[in-house]
Amino acid sequence: MKALLFAAGMGTRLKPFTDNHPKALAQVNGVALLERNIKYLQSYGINDFVINIHHFGGQILAFLAENDNFGANIEISNESEELLETGGGLLFAKRFLENEKTFLIMNVDILTDLNITNFIKIHALKGGMITLAVSDRDSSRKLMFNDKMYLKGWKNLKDNKKKVVGGIFKLRELAFSGVHCVNSEIFDKMTRTGKFSIMDEYMDLMQEDIIIGYQHTSNLIDVGKPESIAEAEKLFK
Repeated sequence: MKALLFAAGMGTRLKPFTDNHPKALAQVNGVALLERNIKYLQSYGINDFVINIHHFGGQILAFLAENDNFGANIEISNESEELLETGGGLLFAKRFLENEKTFLIMNVDILTDLNITNFIKIHALKGGMITLAVSDRDSSRKLMFNDKMYLKGWKNLKDNKKKVVGGIFKLRELAFSGVHCVNSEIFDKMTRTGKFSIMDEYMDLMQEDIIIGYQHTSNLIDVGKPESIAEAEKLFK
C-alpha cells in the first residue's frame, strides 16, 4: 500500500520556524516530522510513499537525498507552481495513486501511535470508499457521525457553521485525526479541480457514498504550533 504524505503547506502556525523551513522538517526531540512519519508507517509495513511539496520544497528533497529516502520508495508530487490545498493536492497526485486499490493519506504534521494495521483492516471490513480516523478531543472543527459511524456532517465551533445531510438525528461530534484510508475510485467521483479542500469534497461525497469514521483513543498531536512541539516531545521520544 502507498501512503500520501501532505507536506506542501505553508505551516503558518509554526512561524517563525516556517519563515525559512518547511513544516515537515520541524523537529520533535531532534527528529524531523517527515522522518518520524515515514518510519512510523514503515513500522506497519508501508514503504511506498508519495510526498507533496511546495513551501521550501527543495529542503525536503535535500533532506530525503541526504538520508537515502530512509530506505523507502518515494515519489514526489511537486506543487511548486501553485499550492493546491489537500483536495487539489490529492487530485494532482492522481498519477501516483490511481492504480492502487487503496491508499493512505496522512498530514505530515500529525504525530500519532494509531494502529495502522487495524485502521486498514476496519476500512476493508466496513466497505466504505473512505475511512477517517477520528477521536473525542478538543478541536474547533468537528466531523459529525450517526450511530453507525457514517459521516453525516461537519461543524465549525468558532462560528457555529455546519453542514448536515440525511435529516435531523443525534450526531456524534468527533475531531478528525488527519489520517485517511481511501479507495482509488475517489478519483472518478471528485468534481472539483484546482485548489480546494478535501473536506469540501467529502461533504459532497457523503451524500452518496459511505464515508466511515474510525474512532480511536491513541495518542495524537497536531504539531502545528510551537507550543505543541513541547507537548509532542513528552509523548514521542
